[in-house]
Amino acid sequence: MKKTIINTVLPAAFALLFIGSSSFQPKNKWTSLLDINLSQWEVYQSYRHTTSYNGNVPSGENGKTIEPIGYNKNEANVFSVVEDSGEPALKISGEIYGCVYTKQEYENYHLKLKVKWGVQKWEPRKDLLKDSGLLYHSVGKAGVDYWRSWMLAQEFQIMEGHMGDYWSIANSAIDIRAFIPEGDMNTVASARQPFQPVGAGKSVSSFCLRSEDHESPEGEWTNVELVCFEDKSLHIVNGHVVMVLQNSRYVVDGQEIPLTKGKIQLQSEAAEVFYKEIQIRSIDEMPKKYAAYFK
Repeated sequence: MKKTIINTVLPAAFALLFIGSSSFQPKNKWTSLLDINLSQWEVYQSYRHTTSYNGNVPSGENGKTIEPIGYNKNEANVFSVVEDSGEPALKISGEIYGCVYTKQEYENYHLKLKVKWGVQKWEPRKDLLKDSGLLYHSVGKAGVDYWRSWMLAQEFQIMEGHMGDYWSIANSAIDIRAFIPEGDMNTVASARQPFQPVGAGKSVSSFCLRSEDHESPEGEWTNVELVCFEDKSLHIVNGHVVMVLQNSRYVVDGQEIPLTKGKIQLQSEAAEVFYKEIQIRSIDEMPKKYAAYFK
């Protein structure tokens, strides 16, 4: 989870702030992002975080700052490709915080994948729900967030009972059409409580809970889709839209800067998780079946 503060306010009417073109080919056709060599991804690892972590750069017994593991080292084989029903699946052990991230940036696209939980959990989440995340519009260097593990980005939460929540990473911000229910989101009870439908809620927070829980039963694959067009995005779980977002941006010294393209990250966050059938295609408009969410 991430600990930053942003403003997420639903405007009375949405405005288009940025228009761009797709940066990848072939246009409108599905392209696989996963192979046995992870040839389209790179790796970043930070630290084996503990329950005492407080957001500061970790230091040793002598008080000297500990450097992160860094780029493309894959210590403890945290990221590996295994076989599932004859096809490749990305296994993330979660032992060390970090991510795999695409070598390429993407803009105006439809992404889909399947996700399933493993059994292993690590500190500092041994007593908490299993956690990971799909980060999009990722820019800049890794390690700029609270956990010092990821690039500035928007997050499609991948978490037990919370598939599709929104989190800001570092100083990202976005307008959200959803309510934030009360309660501790790291409890099983919170994952099962009823949620308001997608609507005109307002909040000031670094996160927002999805409208409904549509995660597959334990041990089964959950279908996840992310649709991004211009400054808009949709979080979709097993065919259900659970989060509607617009005006993607980040804030520097009070100035808002559009955030509509970037790399894709998949988090290692103290829980074993598997991803497969990771596919992406470019789009030249918001699909008509989803356009009504933004009226």
